[in-house]
Amino acid sequence: MDQRAETPAERPPEGQAPEPHVGFTLRRLRKQSGMSLQALAAASGVSVGMISQVERGLANPSVRLLTALRRALNVSMQDLFGDAPAAGTPDSDPPFVRRRENRPVINLGSIRKELMTPPDRQNLQLMILRIEPGGESGGRALSYPAEKGGFVMSGRLTLTVNDQRVELNTGDSFCFDSALPHSLCNTGDEPVEVLWIIGAVQFDRHL
Repeated sequence: MDQRAETPAERPPEGQAPEPHVGFTLRRLRKQSGMSLQALAAASGVSVGMISQVERGLANPSVRLLTALRRALNVSMQDLFGDAPAAGTPDSDPPFVRRRENRPVINLGSIRKELMTPPDRQNLQLMILRIEPGGESGGRALSYPAEKGGFVMSGRLTLTVNDQRVELNTGDSFCFDSALPHSLCNTGDEPVEVLWIIGAVQFDRHL
């Protein structure tokens, strides 16, 4: 398992509230599941030291590392975002709506994920990924049962699926079987924004 992680994200602009670090959520989910650091390390293939650094906010996990931890904990993407269906009120939106101002965010340093899926949806995930120059999914390619697709909203994305590497420009789209090894990165000089779509298979809920 790739053990690389990034340094903590830069401080937000003055006057802007900092985004909660994903490590704090991972720690809470691990404790809720009753797993020790050693048990999670054994189940995920990530070292105890690396998990400890991530949980304490001392390092940002790569997408690959985060996926390994989430799957070992058997939690959904909504759980990882700290997202949960809110109690309904007469004036609230229907459950199939997610307002822009209510999108939860995970900041992994060079990759920022913004969840668009309403809280009650589990088998279809919609996200906006913002990948900074030099950002990548991390180490070896990801691979797990799901369907993935996307639309490049701005910038230039490098996508590799099953050793086939392709450069995607603004306006290009893609779809592939996530069981195939895959990775993504931004080798350009400008940030990339991608509408990221994941349709999970019935027996699992994915990144």
